[in-house]
Amino acid sequence: MSNTYHVAKSGSDKNNGTESQPFLTINMAASKAASGDTIIVHEGEYREWVKPKESGLSNARRITYEAYEGEKVIIKGSERIQSWEKLEGSVWRVMLPNSFFGVYNPYLETVIGDWLINPIGHSAHLGDVYLDGMSFYEAENLEGVQNPKVNTKVLDNWTNEVVPVKNPDQMQYRWFAQVDDKNTIIYANFHDADPNISIVEINVRKCCFYPEHAGVDYITVRGFEMAQAATPWSPPTADQPGLIGAHWSKGWIIENNIIHDSKCSGISIGKEASTGNNFRTFRKDKPGYQYQLESVFSALKAGWSKEKIGSHIIRNNTIYDCGQNGIVGNLGCVFSEIYNNHIYSIALKREFYGHEIAGIKLHAAIDVQIHNNHIHDCSLGIWLDWQAQGTRVSKNLFYNNNRDFFIEVSHGPAMVDHNIFGSKYSVDNHAQGTAFINNIFAGKMILRKVLNRATPYHAMHSTDVTGYAMVYGADDRLYQNIFIGGRTLDLVGTSIYDGCTESLEEYIEAVDARDRILPSDLEIFQKEEQPAYINGNCYFNGARAFSKEGNKLYQPDFDTCFAVDFKENEVYLNIKLPEDFKDFISEPYGTHSIPKVRIVDADYDNPDGSILILDSDYLGADIRDKSVAGPIACLKNGENRIKVWRK
Repeated sequence: MSNTYHVAKSGSDKNNGTESQPFLTINMAASKAASGDTIIVHEGEYREWVKPKESGLSNARRITYEAYEGEKVIIKGSERIQSWEKLEGSVWRVMLPNSFFGVYNPYLETVIGDWLINPIGHSAHLGDVYLDGMSFYEAENLEGVQNPKVNTKVLDNWTNEVVPVKNPDQMQYRWFAQVDDKNTIIYANFHDADPNISIVEINVRKCCFYPEHAGVDYITVRGFEMAQAATPWSPPTADQPGLIGAHWSKGWIIENNIIHDSKCSGISIGKEASTGNNFRTFRKDKPGYQYQLESVFSALKAGWSKEKIGSHIIRNNTIYDCGQNGIVGNLGCVFSEIYNNHIYSIALKREFYGHEIAGIKLHAAIDVQIHNNHIHDCSLGIWLDWQAQGTRVSKNLFYNNNRDFFIEVSHGPAMVDHNIFGSKYSVDNHAQGTAFINNIFAGKMILRKVLNRATPYHAMHSTDVTGYAMVYGADDRLYQNIFIGGRTLDLVGTSIYDGCTESLEEYIEAVDARDRILPSDLEIFQKEEQPAYINGNCYFNGARAFSKEGNKLYQPDFDTCFAVDFKENEVYLNIKLPEDFKDFISEPYGTHSIPKVRIVDADYDNPDGSILILDSDYLGADIRDKSVAGPIACLKNGENRIKVWRK
């Protein structure tokens, strides 16, 4: 028989957890809950790290944590501080005993780990200071608190482009901490505010909702606001805690939450420490790439399989103001579904940087379905890195990102369909075996080989490793896309595939010809360009087409007046299309009409192995009869203004 436990700010942990006798803390309810039970949390602010202890037993017998309907429930990793002492000017300080933080002091812990780039001259710390919810910037020293210097533009370490900072006024607010054997002293510049009257909070806890131990399965978390956690840097070669996360388990549902102000990552569906924990950083004896390879085999030994790990659902969440990722996960993300999330303002404070940053950053996203998400104003929108096999990225809206989409060192099959890539930098493609179908690309596109890192591929719909391969470039499929240049001097379009063969048969014939001239089983495959399957695309505003593409709508001088604009909690796509567009239609694509990928020797299909048909558009309209180019079936010649998101 299932039980329902209640938690309220008026309660006591000595109560029995009924609605009339609620517990005071969520953790007390968590210590009582068993499979099939529900924990209902009533309105209020709960400053605790919720640590689920017991698992649900199945999808039908899960443990559910939910906010009481219609009430605002906030879980915070911070504490409010009202004992500030004023120094000179607008600088204040507070002295806290180290025991206040327990075993985890965010003002002593640094942001550290594999693939991290710290600011020159100092390390960032996991602590933070918040004034009425606004996070401060860490100063290098006390002088930096007293006289904060503000840069309105900074260098994006990955694109090498100068970009504006998120909020120059916010950069005026600085903090600095000194930690000795007994005390932690925090200095902060509050300008005109009195920190003992305003709401001032500091990071104290690593997480807001995260099991201490792996293997806590079938948990549902819904309806909460969660904020202000001192989460550590979470690369794929380390333990990956988030503000909320599943900690190497199966079957979580994280839905209808507001998640913000995580020092590093918001939601984690990643790996845990036993399969490697920043060995590149601390041992310094091997590349991180090598340790990441080892983590795959360590994970397999630890039970990495569809039966034990992954299959999470992350939906209908709002995620913002996180320093590293909105959603992160290596290995533990397999077979999951991520949809209807609104993700923005990720990694824009730029207090630290590294090669593991994005709105959604996943490694080994085997059969992960990422669809109908709204991702904007991020350092990078979605980054799929390693083993994006059976992955589908569909019907997502991107704009105002420094980059929209990056797929790296994967071999396919991966499907990218019916997306709006609206930023000035659309795609970095350092992979092979990806199908790009019915998208709008309105920005820069990069295609790159990776011949110095062999990465794994798998039996289809499985974690079983069947081989390794370099990325030879191409082996991609591009059908019915709209390419729009003009907003950048960089290349937009499919001409980046010029020099590629057009079919597997042609590729094999070319390789065979090289073999007769210069026998070398390995090098001849590296020298010959893999196939590019390109047909039925549209090119406007200076976008350039693949030299061998036959059926295309090529009007590079046509101005689409493309724009994505936000108005009163709604987002609109604005695009003008030429007269010929109305006749440029095709049958919908699917398993039957998309050539299989070369390296993995596999078809594009659904996660259950059934035939895939791209039979609905970005808005959900039925396109089984015919499909226009681009993501939206109602696009027509002339002016188009279409609502593509509503809050």
